[in-house]
Amino acid sequence: MVKHPLYDFIVVGGGIVGAATAFKLSCKYPDASIALIEKESELASHQTGRNSGVIHSGIYYKPGSLKALNCLEGRRQLVEFAIEHKIQHEICGKLILATKKEELELLQAIYERGLQNGTPGIRYLSEKEIPEYEPCAKGLRAIWVPGAGIIDYPAVTRKLAGLMLEANPENSLLLGEHVTGMDRDGGKVEIRTSKRVLKGSQVIVCAGLQSDRIAEMDGLKLDMQIVGFRGDYYELTEAARSKVKHLIYPVPDPRYPFLGIHFTPMIGGHVECGPNAVFTFKREGYARTSFSLKDSLEALAYGGTWRLFLKNWKKGLEEYRRAFSGKLFLKEARNMIPSLTQDEIYPTRSGVRAQAVGLKGQMVDDFVIVNNNGVTHVVNAPSPAATACLAIADEVLKKMTES
Repeated sequence: MVKHPLYDFIVVGGGIVGAATAFKLSCKYPDASIALIEKESELASHQTGRNSGVIHSGIYYKPGSLKALNCLEGRRQLVEFAIEHKIQHEICGKLILATKKEELELLQAIYERGLQNGTPGIRYLSEKEIPEYEPCAKGLRAIWVPGAGIIDYPAVTRKLAGLMLEANPENSLLLGEHVTGMDRDGGKVEIRTSKRVLKGSQVIVCAGLQSDRIAEMDGLKLDMQIVGFRGDYYELTEAARSKVKHLIYPVPDPRYPFLGIHFTPMIGGHVECGPNAVFTFKREGYARTSFSLKDSLEALAYGGTWRLFLKNWKKGLEEYRRAFSGKLFLKEARNMIPSLTQDEIYPTRSGVRAQAVGLKGQMVDDFVIVNNNGVTHVVNAPSPAATACLAIADEVLKKMTES
């Protein structure tokens, strides 16, 4: 009889939420053995390493939701962690900028949510005050959010995993191994990967773009499915960087959980603009022409995808046109910075957001964590999951104890 490695905890997924969960487990159970499994050769290869790198303040989210509660607490923990471990970050502040009269009422609603959520230091700026913060930005009114910032999320992920490994010599980081199966065996959970079989007393799945597939592998019947949305970024030329001093965000459309094209001064000194949001034909495809037959068939065979398309076809068409047109992308960006020119931006990287979509075509707008007989699944963890990662890990540890 083959004896498989036995761990107290197995964490599937080496993005920032998985690494934070493994780290929190090592803090709470220092004598326990922990394995962190990641299918890529490096940690933070997908959503964690391909987002805007923003430390969110928690201003947008529905009061009392997991997003609202965990973003505020997660931000506090993240900044403390970055300071303690000397991870590059900057609390640079953010403007949420209303450029049209019809956005003023939405801006007011965001401000009131921020007050309800306890977002620290927020205040209104008049049209005359905006240039004091952003000389090149134009708007009718804005909210100044001093607690927002930027950070190197891949560095945070690597540090979290490194601390987990240091906590116990029996802890393991298994890279380049994707999960192929999951079973129960004598009160333990058996995980099959592309390289080995291992067992755990408890398993936590933080698989991002693959979260629904692993949940179904574990026998969960979900009322949602992950649908990928690609976001393309542009970068400002070195000469144009001075046009952006802080994070600059538009007023988001309340019908969509995406925050729209925004300007982000990045760690390292460059400035990015983006992303848009278009349906992707490959969950982990980062080129405009990326295609996976399996991913496409699965997404397009799901009724929720078509209901989403039908309800939002105008917005979807608008996003697709902008994805293939630098002129249209620039037009959107110039709503906030009118002086920006075509030769001051150029296309750079892309990311894919894992968005859970319900059976009726609704975007699931909160974190979803499900316990299934010894396996805890983080099924939906969209933005601000990176900011909230340490608080989400706390939620996972609480959920683990539920029967």
